[in-house]
Amino acid sequence: MGEPSVLLQEEQMSAQPLQSSARESGADTGGSRWTPRVFLAISGVSLLAAALIMVWLVNHEESEAEPSGVLSHIHGMAVNPSDELLYVATHEGLFVLGEDGTPTRVGQGRQDLMGFTLVGPDHFLASGHPAPADDGPSHLGLIESTDAGRTWEPVSLGGEADFHVLRYSHGKAYGVDSVSGQLLVSEDLVNWEPRGSQQLFDLAVHPIDPDAIVATGPSGTLGSNDGGRTWEPIATESMVFLDWTNSGALWGVGPGGDIFDNYDEGVTWRPAVGSAEATPTAFTVVGETMFLATDDGRILEGDDFGRTWREVHPPAS
Repeated sequence: MGEPSVLLQEEQMSAQPLQSSARESGADTGGSRWTPRVFLAISGVSLLAAALIMVWLVNHEESEAEPSGVLSHIHGMAVNPSDELLYVATHEGLFVLGEDGTPTRVGQGRQDLMGFTLVGPDHFLASGHPAPADDGPSHLGLIESTDAGRTWEPVSLGGEADFHVLRYSHGKAYGVDSVSGQLLVSEDLVNWEPRGSQQLFDLAVHPIDPDAIVATGPSGTLGSNDGGRTWEPIATESMVFLDWTNSGALWGVGPGGDIFDNYDEGVTWRPAVGSAEATPTAFTVVGETMFLATDDGRILEGDDFGRTWREVHPPAS
């Protein structure tokens, strides 16, 4: 299996897009949003934050899967607009959480879905590794479902890429490949443009500008104004996961479950709006509702900006 996305291999960026078919796609460059005056100097992550990040890394490693129907090793979550239910990508396949919190396997797939993101109603993208009994390469590349995860089809980079971070915004897929260590971007899901190597935990794309990206990494919070081709440090807060909502609010969660919010494109963060007081493994925000998965298999829901949480799925053990 691939290494976690934060243990990326440094490689030089290829000058040509990666291709898996004859379909062609043009690269979108866009204008500059980040300026040097907004970048804050970073003195380094504190020892406490570094220790918490190491705990998160250990708990985020792949391990033996739990029995079917028990959620553990949660890697991603998304609310499907067609049924407004929470879909959960795990070490052994995709599940949907019922209104009573009961998880139900979606389809027959048991892939290790390391990367997972929503495109639209019933439309998902994912990446990771095949189930132990499946044939094929050890890296799924990009796979796609248009029936709410019941079936999946390979799209591109099979056997080549393992996206541990996967986002879809502005008609583009953004993926951090744990194999090459590169951020790859595609407009057609087939042809991929490498945009440089960078150690990233997560990234979020501005809801209006596709080239404005904020990411988290070992050294703090990073910003890019050119679609991830170059990065600058913009804040010292130690965070793991991000989500940028259409309202313009950028939300972050720290390695200990602290919730941060931001309204100036990642520069100034309001610390500890609330806290789940747990090690997070996945995070998503839908409207004013937050969902946070923890390293012990719980899923927490909150609608007061992280101040209080409801347990909608119990621990795995």
